[in-house]
Amino acid sequence: MAGNSFGTLFRLTTFGESHGRALGGIVDGCPAGITLDVEAIQKELNRRKPGQSAIVTQRKEPDTVEIYSGLFEGKTTGTPIGFAIHNTNQKSKDYSHIKDSYRPSHADYVYDKKYGFRDYRGGGRSSARETASRVVAGAIAKQMLSEIKITAYVSQVGDLKMDKNYAELDFNEIENNPVRCPDPKMAAEMERYIKSIKKEGDTIGGVISCVAQNVPIGLGEPVFDKLHAELGKAMLSINAVKGFEYGSGFAGVRMKGSAHNDQYNADGSTKTNLSGGVQGGISNGMDIYFNVAFKPVATVLQGYETITKDGEMVQTQGKGRHDPCVVPRAVPIVEAMTALVLADYSLLARTNRI
Repeated sequence: MAGNSFGTLFRLTTFGESHGRALGGIVDGCPAGITLDVEAIQKELNRRKPGQSAIVTQRKEPDTVEIYSGLFEGKTTGTPIGFAIHNTNQKSKDYSHIKDSYRPSHADYVYDKKYGFRDYRGGGRSSARETASRVVAGAIAKQMLSEIKITAYVSQVGDLKMDKNYAELDFNEIENNPVRCPDPKMAAEMERYIKSIKKEGDTIGGVISCVAQNVPIGLGEPVFDKLHAELGKAMLSINAVKGFEYGSGFAGVRMKGSAHNDQYNADGSTKTNLSGGVQGGISNGMDIYFNVAFKPVATVLQGYETITKDGEMVQTQGKGRHDPCVVPRAVPIVEAMTALVLADYSLLARTNRI
């Protein structure tokens, strides 16, 4: 199967399935001599792991990362960094009822048609559990990008939406609630709403906003490898993502050019930042910010009609341990994919000038 690698110079290749022995990956291209804090990597994984609150899946996984190569005496050696996260709490029997049928809006049907075979246990390779490997690699990239600060947070759940700009928020509040919303009042409303959705056996979508600060000028490769295009690709590769917008996004279509243009200050910074930190596909030194839309989790714990591999219509019901809303656990995934893009483009930028 192709499509398991991401990046050009700083490159991640992942492996593993939701109910296999382990997930893992290889990070190639990480420069030598970077002091790597393995505890910080584990902390990022802990933010993504299941079972951390009442509003996420109750699968109990320690998600402990083991690094096998590319690290000596606490520093990167410049060789491939290999790592694994072992699965310990699979309940494959929860998926026996879909062995011969397809869950609506899952990858079951298309995997079967594409490969003629599928791992139905938790979705196999299509499971969002695959993103654990991305978080490890992203945590490595973050440590390489020590000057850049990447912060993601939940800004919307269903119709509950914050009306504050990221500059008005206290990012220290993000980890103080299970929703990972930096507005305490809105976070409490979101938490209550997600719990009510869970009681119905249903799911709900949401939006994660992300801001990258202290990004140097010059990251991005014209014409087809624009920085915002690669960020969009990175976000749209995450399970359940349905939309990506950066800067003014879709709201910009309602503005006149005279109002939308970011006027310069004498030092090259801009008075406004509707460009979202990217102009001509290249970072301009301003904050990069964007929104990522996540659909409701496809598995609902309610009865539904679907088809079998023989084309028969059958009645079935969702089972197992699933997130009623994916966005709280997806926050570190968005940060990780952002870090991977910026790490790759930072290395690429070094090749552009003598």
